[in-house]
Amino acid sequence: MLTYIAGSGAMGCRFGYQLFKAGKEVILLDKWEDHIKAIQKDGLKIVGDHEDCVHIPIMRPEEATQKADFIVLFTKAMQLETMLQSLKGIITDKTKVLCLLNGLGHEDVIKKYIPEKNILMGVTVWTAGLKGPGTALLTATGSVNLQSIDQSGEKEAMVFVDLLNEAGLKVTYDEDVVPSIWRKACVNGTMNSTCALLDCTIGEFFASEEALRVVDTIIHEFVMVGEATGVKLDEQAIKDYVMHTSVVAAGHYPSMHQDLVQNHRLTEIDYINGAVAKKGDSLGIPTPYCHMITDLVHAKEHVLKIQ
Repeated sequence: MLTYIAGSGAMGCRFGYQLFKAGKEVILLDKWEDHIKAIQKDGLKIVGDHEDCVHIPIMRPEEATQKADFIVLFTKAMQLETMLQSLKGIITDKTKVLCLLNGLGHEDVIKKYIPEKNILMGVTVWTAGLKGPGTALLTATGSVNLQSIDQSGEKEAMVFVDLLNEAGLKVTYDEDVVPSIWRKACVNGTMNSTCALLDCTIGEFFASEEALRVVDTIIHEFVMVGEATGVKLDEQAIKDYVMHTSVVAAGHYPSMHQDLVQNHRLTEIDYINGAVAKKGDSLGIPTPYCHMITDLVHAKEHVLKIQ
């Protein structure tokens, strides 16, 4: 069974590495030339909780020719449609696609290219980082929750749950993964954008009373909008989860900090706080903090002349 990792940044490298080490057939796909060349020349180097180096196949998406049995989407949200366009030649009517992107609304894009019966939506709390081209920083543990968006697809989905679990990725089939996706979006909406704007770790941000007031307000805006779209969300449970995550990941610079501050790349803000602000506008629900954070991140992108 051939698995492609579509988007082989930090998280894509983690999943690809663990599948490869479990003896699975896996190919990394990415568009970062320095990253591709480093892995092709010297292998994917692993640092962090342990050190390793594996010679795992990697190429640009348009260079892939073998038909895909399984595609795990880890590309940046704003690059999703371009990635799927590039992969049309390897997608068959049996190819299953798992979306683990940060943010909200990705299923609407995926449905343009993949039949609904073949789409798995999920959320992961694994973390990872890149120390440079070809080197992934892997620490701590995590888990994955996923669900077939076609309710009749659970039996087929379990094949891929088993595949990922054989790689130690701690996957659970979830009867209703959408609240978990919104909960993860709340984590990103409270940590990613704020740490990027303030240039700090999660622990540094959560250390002040002022920051905690900001966090509470952002969560409230997410919950109001999510519930208005029919998603059942427990605001206090989400607050507890966010606070727990802030302790577990206290020393971590979240992915938007890695993109904006460390690497001067465009962010996924429009698919996190920006998605809530946009949906709030359409529903008549005020989301002033999500609007402000989205505008500030875009302003920072402009200051850094990121295009």
